[in-house]
Amino acid sequence: MLKKRIIPCLDIDQGRTVKGVSFKNLRDAGDPLELAQRYVDEGADELVFLDISATHEKRKTLLPLVKKIAQIINIPFTVGGGIDSVELGKEVIGAGADKLSINSSAVRRPELIKELASEVGSQAVVVAIDTHKEKGQWHVYTQGGRKKTEWLTEKWAYTAEQFGAGELLLTSMNHDGQKKGFAIELLQLIGNAVNLPIIASGGAGEINHFVDVFSKTNATGALAASIFHFGEVPIPALKNYLKTQNIAIR
Repeated sequence: MLKKRIIPCLDIDQGRTVKGVSFKNLRDAGDPLELAQRYVDEGADELVFLDISATHEKRKTLLPLVKKIAQIINIPFTVGGGIDSVELGKEVIGAGADKLSINSSAVRRPELIKELASEVGSQAVVVAIDTHKEKGQWHVYTQGGRKKTEWLTEKWAYTAEQFGAGELLLTSMNHDGQKKGFAIELLQLIGNAVNLPIIASGGAGEINHFVDVFSKTNATGALAASIFHFGEVPIPALKNYLKTQNIAIR
């Protein structure tokens, strides 16, 4: 059984960490280098860095910032945003990332998943899925939640697995920033559709939400941003509490 992971997320916009609600109304959350160092010190299991405007602005991931963060942390580091080719994926790995997160580019051309997996290994390819529930069905969105696609989330998750994804980062746009708990139903749905590790994202607001997601779904990681950035839930306290609930964590 895989031990559960606590994963802070740095959403980066113009070089700063930001956080919004349902992908909108972004506010500044601090310096990404300072936050990255703090999370290492607090015992985070992994760190995710998402350049949230790279695809929309049609530019590459912020490689210089990736390099700076990679130099000061010693935990697994996933980087996403604007990665649309094997060449750029290799550059991001070369800059110090352990894993690549791809979203819009994978939906646009699923073969990219296979190409990256053959180059850097499937364990280093994370397919991020941003999804929104409408009229009872979960739909996949791209370009930082701006563009609705024709994919239903369950079908896309299965397809990503078939093309060689090593992990899914599943974000419910309905729950993002709401702090009312993770999308348990969605995570159960996708957990039954694939045999991949799933990182749950969107909705964390208190410690018990992590207990729920780890006890009611087979998510192996739980990602959060603002509650960590603003000190609402300290990672050491969270991990200590999870241990008291007999949840196996790293």
